[in-house]
Amino acid sequence: MEIRRENISSWLMNLQDTICAALETADGQSKFIEENWTREEGGGGRTRVIKEGAVLEKGGVNYSSVFGEAPEFLFREKEHGVGGQKTNQHKPRFYATGVSIVIHPNNPFVPIIHMNVRYFEMDTGERWLGGGIDLSPHYIFEEDARFFHQSLKEVCDRHHREYYSKFKDWADEYFFIPHRKETRGIGGIFFDRLGKKAEMTFEKNLSFWKDVGLAFAPIYTELIRRNKNRPFSKENKHWQLLRRGRYAEFNLVYDKGTKFGLETNGRVESILMSLPKTAGWEYNFVPKKNSPEEATQNLLRKGISWA
Repeated sequence: MEIRRENISSWLMNLQDTICAALETADGQSKFIEENWTREEGGGGRTRVIKEGAVLEKGGVNYSSVFGEAPEFLFREKEHGVGGQKTNQHKPRFYATGVSIVIHPNNPFVPIIHMNVRYFEMDTGERWLGGGIDLSPHYIFEEDARFFHQSLKEVCDRHHREYYSKFKDWADEYFFIPHRKETRGIGGIFFDRLGKKAEMTFEKNLSFWKDVGLAFAPIYTELIRRNKNRPFSKENKHWQLLRRGRYAEFNLVYDKGTKFGLETNGRVESILMSLPKTAGWEYNFVPKKNSPEEATQNLLRKGISWA
């Protein structure tokens, strides 16, 4: 059976529906609001935002399907792997569709989570898959970190024995804040251009990619269940704001998804839904010795084996 982009797009819309329903149930109070948008150059999407919930302060589950002339930065950045060179006779065109999620909870003991699954193709005949899931706890609980990574490892191991270690290392490198010399959180898995190499067929990689998307809801709703009723103090909320500040720094300075959306004239409100409602920056903040905040700070580094 031929794999068509229309089928992939339809699957992603269903994934958006499924995840939104699961998050509404986990929150128990707030509902997603939807806004449909179109892009002048081609395509559009469905932005869904939840806010002021019992558990979820702000979150977005966004679907997009866009196409048009390939943006200039695809030819400036070698890591995107676009074959050939742009010529005056032909300006390559692209098609991209995906679901992107960022959730910021109320309780500082419930972690921030991000997921993205995307499909990309060029009119040159190239096509590939990208995505991943990563977790950014305000406070790192080792039991939760192991659960999160073990769940992702099980997804990877069902498809390729090397995918977890490879994509875990990739996440450690990608979700790193160079100017802070710390990771954004505890990582997860991250992959791009999957299907352009011979590790597995495109069809098998598509099956893996779908399983990554389907893993989001059961993993995150379990983390919500574990932590949503933990009592917290003003000090905990203060630390949460500082960690959100780090999250915002990464997304605005380094995140390639943000860059892609802005450089392809995507909908700004949808692109920047990844930012928290409130965040904080305190001059030269240093956690107290032997505090939970210091313990978390010490775990914001690459290469920790959680699974």
